[in-house]
Amino acid sequence: MNVWLHAGVDEAGRGPLAGSVFAAAVILPPEPDLPGLTDSKKLSEKKRDALALQIKAQALAWCVASADVAEIAELNILNATMLAMHRAVQGLTVAPQKVWIDGNRVPKNLGMEAEAVVKGDSKIIQISAASVLAKTARDAEMYALAKRYPQYGFDKHKGYGTAAHLAALAEFGALPEHRRDFAPVRALLAQGRLFG
Repeated sequence: MNVWLHAGVDEAGRGPLAGSVFAAAVILPPEPDLPGLTDSKKLSEKKRDALALQIKAQALAWCVASADVAEIAELNILNATMLAMHRAVQGLTVAPQKVWIDGNRVPKNLGMEAEAVVKGDSKIIQISAASVLAKTARDAEMYALAKRYPQYGFDKHKGYGTAAHLAALAEFGALPEHRRDFAPVRALLAQGRLFG
């Protein structure tokens, strides 16, 4: 089995109160030139953005996929994350011989050998690459939301439940892009606090 035909898979955005959950799958060449690549959470935004371009240019195949807020509400965040990962793997233009998934769970019905790797984003370069693509895609969605709803500060907190985000929710109400089954949002909706 060729290790270089292994795909790495990671997600971004399980914890935030708003937006989609993203996943990426990446197959790298045997000797990629990606200096500094590691878990996306350990990289600056500028470094992630630069690496994302390099990963896309060098990868044998890559795919970014997501599950939106309606799917998160219908399936719950764990199952929506698994769905996004499944979509990312299925979207690869090269079929991997094996898939390494960051974490302790593997999506069902992938149709190929798969292995969950705890803290894989700092151990396996293919997962590190996937973590960068998932995170930069998720951030791009948050910047787009920030342009539509500047009063919420999505460009700063990226949808996480920071004090500033919770204050904006309390002042302006919940958006359609907020995750309705997450406790702070659910509480506002129970009060009829919708944006506008």
